[in-house]
Amino acid sequence: MTGTTALLTDRYELTMLGSALHDGTAHRDCVFELFARRLPDGRRYGVVGGTGRLIEAIADFAFDADAVDALRAAGAIDDNTADYLAGYRFRGDLDGYAEGELYFPMSPVLTVRGTFAEAVVLETLALSIFNHDSAIASAAARMVTAAGGRPLIEMGSRRTHEQAAVASARAAYLAGFAFTSNLEAARHYGVPTAGTAAHSFTLLHDDERAAFAAQVATLGPGTTLLVDTYDIARGIENAVDVAGPQLGAIRIDSGDLGPLARHAREQLDARGATSTRIVVSGDLDEFAIAALGAAPVDSYGAGTAVVVGSGAPTAGMVYKLVEVDGRPVAKRSEHKESVGARKTALRAHKPSGTAIEEIVSVRPDVVPETGQRLLQRPLVRRGEPVDGLPTLAQSRDHLREVTVTLPWDGLKLSRGEPAIPTRLERDEAPHATA
Repeated sequence: MTGTTALLTDRYELTMLGSALHDGTAHRDCVFELFARRLPDGRRYGVVGGTGRLIEAIADFAFDADAVDALRAAGAIDDNTADYLAGYRFRGDLDGYAEGELYFPMSPVLTVRGTFAEAVVLETLALSIFNHDSAIASAAARMVTAAGGRPLIEMGSRRTHEQAAVASARAAYLAGFAFTSNLEAARHYGVPTAGTAAHSFTLLHDDERAAFAAQVATLGPGTTLLVDTYDIARGIENAVDVAGPQLGAIRIDSGDLGPLARHAREQLDARGATSTRIVVSGDLDEFAIAALGAAPVDSYGAGTAVVVGSGAPTAGMVYKLVEVDGRPVAKRSEHKESVGARKTALRAHKPSGTAIEEIVSVRPDVVPETGQRLLQRPLVRRGEPVDGLPTLAQSRDHLREVTVTLPWDGLKLSRGEPAIPTRLERDEAPHATA
């Protein structure tokens, strides 16, 4: 596989490109928008994830000689298309919601402007990144809310594709997780890591005390010892005996975690390990985490539920052409209607700061009124990232800030309508349809 991201796409994009090059429509000025018609079932809000990854991927979106040869060999392109792709670079503009921003039905999360040829080939790449990362970030944000300020560790790498694991770790950190177990996410994105040992390490040794002694000798008494390989009560006893009352933490990975955490706290305190933390893990999702709210748990480890979006593995976003040469165009098929024209999005708030409405307007000259905030910002201009794009840490902070503006009902885990309604301001002028 070559280093380019250009082949992370669908063949039909090149079919359209080749036909448009043939009939001369490929160079028309176009606007595409990426949005979700609805939120996943039961969700009250979505979290925009993947913006930084898309910008990074576009920088590598070029059809080198190997890629062009592979497409020729597959019969996917003709000579004219091959010549175009050999010199392809995206030189258009991107605008969109900030990474870490909340989104709702019909929110124009990403706006792509360029020629049809430039923009159409980005469809699959943009959708695959945003649909994955936004789904993971949205699920992880619900877990962060359920945790009520207690730290979370993302540990789902063994439950998904190896590259998806890295993206999932990044998205979970964006959503407020404190750590990941994934080392590539640390190297590439600077996500803090955590991790100690699995049951196999305990089973490797002749007995549990020997395993704990080896770990403490290497990592110090501040380490986290996994105490549920055999008997939890005996495991806690062995852990404190080996590490002393300064033991950093114990981890419980199985069983009825609420009662087990309470018994563990009593046992630790009775042995003088009053500062030893209790970490729980094992198929935790936002509902299980919320159910442990009253238990003496200090932090949570979540894996499978994070990397599969906790029941919503895709954000359900689509990428639609909305303007050609300044003329609005829109799809009108039943149940899949879109609205033509490039959109402007604002969020309205009460004087207290609570969000009350998402406003999506087809008017390009919308000026925010008091209590309204423009949601889109420049991301790429003439193919180059704009200066001052937020870092992952800044995007994480932004999500924390905007989450507190949601109405209380919007943070509930129970099923319900979106936290705030979307108001679509349409232009009354007739639009072309497709």
